[in-house]
Amino acid sequence: MTMHTASRKLNSLEIPPLENGDHLTQAEFHRRYCEMPEVKKAELIDGVVFMGSPVSTEFHSEPHEDLGFCFSFYKCATPGLRTGGNGTVILDDKNEVQPDLILMKRVEVGGEDLSPKGYVVTAPELVAEIAATTSSIDLGRKKVLYQKHRVKEYVVWRVRQETIDWFVLRAGKFQPLKPVEGVYRSRVFPGLWIGIDDLLAGNLPGLQRTLQQGIDSPEHAAFVAKLEAQRP
Repeated sequence: MTMHTASRKLNSLEIPPLENGDHLTQAEFHRRYCEMPEVKKAELIDGVVFMGSPVSTEFHSEPHEDLGFCFSFYKCATPGLRTGGNGTVILDDKNEVQPDLILMKRVEVGGEDLSPKGYVVTAPELVAEIAATTSSIDLGRKKVLYQKHRVKEYVVWRVRQETIDWFVLRAGKFQPLKPVEGVYRSRVFPGLWIGIDDLLAGNLPGLQRTLQQGIDSPEHAAFVAKLEAQRP
């Protein structure tokens, strides 16, 4: 075999890189993604590849941490839950996404287990996206996708517009959740109370006070009792 022939054969075996707009199956997308450790975020939505853009602190990473604080604070007081950020969620053979945040039940309290490699392979109960430059996707393709797969609550924080959209699944359709006196109260996770103004302002002490009020509510106590009753 000549050097030229060997080189051509080697190139034919190389895995092509992911590119925005590629049309792939979930299996092929995942194969290529695993070979690109330098890529921090890529998603497959309805068989089309979407590559993440650089992330700003002001309009993404800091809001991400503030909302993540809310989920983690609630998790501390609510046994049997799992939170995560930017983890792989495989929904079907055309969709593999990386939500900014999720909140879901663990298998021991009635939730779904992870795959052997640690991926989420079903729709989390609650999904949140921080939208700085991705509002059209998050409120378009992703909203349709999450609705189809029966995500129970979906939160989109449009940071530049200083707006938080919170949807709850009713009769198979996402409907806006109405805040109570400026506070979003989750229907899926009772006691998860998040003050809108405090979240937009990054006021963690204010968020903590409201979260604690929710955790001290009878609804949260009943939810914790229900979770504990589901343990084997």
